[in-house]
Amino acid sequence: MISGASGVPAGVGAPDATSSAPLPALEWKFSQVFGERAIGEEVQEVDIISAIEFDKTGEHLATGDRGGRVVLFERTDGRDQRTRRELEKANTVVSRHPEYRYSTEFQSHEPEFDYLKSLEIEEKINKIRWCQTANAAQFLLSTNDKTIKLWKVTEKKVKQVKNLNVDPGARGNGSLLTNSMLLNPKGLAPRLSSNGGPVTRSSVISQDFVFPPGGIPSLHLPSVVVWSNEMTLVARCRRVYANAHAYHINSISNNSDFETYISADDLRINLWNLEVSDQSFNIVDIKPTNMEDLTEVITSAEFHPTHCNVLAYSSSKGSIRLIDMRQSALCDRHSKVFEETDPSGSRSFFTEIIASISDIKFARGDRYILSRDYMSLKLWDVNMESAPVATFKVHEHLRPKLCDLYENDSIFDKFECCFSGDGMRVATGSYSNLFRVFGATSGSEEASTLEASKTPNS
Repeated sequence: MISGASGVPAGVGAPDATSSAPLPALEWKFSQVFGERAIGEEVQEVDIISAIEFDKTGEHLATGDRGGRVVLFERTDGRDQRTRRELEKANTVVSRHPEYRYSTEFQSHEPEFDYLKSLEIEEKINKIRWCQTANAAQFLLSTNDKTIKLWKVTEKKVKQVKNLNVDPGARGNGSLLTNSMLLNPKGLAPRLSSNGGPVTRSSVISQDFVFPPGGIPSLHLPSVVVWSNEMTLVARCRRVYANAHAYHINSISNNSDFETYISADDLRINLWNLEVSDQSFNIVDIKPTNMEDLTEVITSAEFHPTHCNVLAYSSSKGSIRLIDMRQSALCDRHSKVFEETDPSGSRSFFTEIIASISDIKFARGDRYILSRDYMSLKLWDVNMESAPVATFKVHEHLRPKLCDLYENDSIFDKFECCFSGDGMRVATGSYSNLFRVFGATSGSEEASTLEASKTPNS
């Protein structure tokens, strides 16, 4: 984890295209690393992270891996352990770098097999999205290629069962009742017989044993002790949204109404209610009658952060379509389409491949959309459809090597993008453990290349 510090407060809004004031320089420092492997240790395929997501507050972080597991972290530096009197005496506020600690993990998805299509479904987590918090419980959506699940993570008090035993001094007609007769070595649960069933009286107690009148006075009933000072996080699956996508799911996005979300595959976008798992509504369908006429696929979909009726989706042809669900039940007509036209004579065999958009993000305000294709980041103004307001070159140095990248399929690699918390910068990933950060305000020339390691740019 790399953190950047500046004088800009978080959450001040989207980029201001009319502002020409230079952004304060960011000082990047190593902050934290999770899952660091030892020297010589090989990376297992199932341990490779495939999805990562912060919640809106930044207090919680979720990661998903190719083994179908979801690991949760929580922020600890924001919790000041000083008393109120000590805080009142303090004249300055100590600025801290974000620090996170392991919280819990759970198995979200298991490998499955589609017998109708003879297709193996991987357990790999494609996307994770945090939902609205309710009653101190965290909710999140996770999906693999076919199935979406809603998880509830809550704190539970640790309970311990004790006194489930028989006093060793209990005797009857010469037979000694010991703990080992009725209990396992730990003395916590009844033993099982060889056939897997519970141990009965006849299988443990000798045939000449006779219960004394009134029973055994030293028999203790089990009691439960709750240790209030010990808490543990428990994840429970609340909903399973399955059998709604014929193709691999590439996106899920929560709505601002906190009740619905969308899921997208290559050809369709479905609208779900969080409380209804057996029914969804198809709102976008670009599948042609004849699959030979297919010219593009959906690559990413995102709800607007504040308007619950507006969403956008990108395509493999480099276009972004903005749709309004109030217009019709099936949103086959877009309200706006953002697409940059190539200059005449500049097209090549690779033009359409590198134009494919792999990810889109709305800014926290209502005005900008960020898109990522193979070569660059583009910032779009929702009021101007013909061209982006800014283009940030990420892989321009790879343009002479497009033939080699095509032969080893690297040209089809997908990268995600994001806005900073204050909306003043944009970031995206690259190769060789590098990521790029650009200033998104008008007139900014900030462009940083950082390495995700303990010693960035060393």
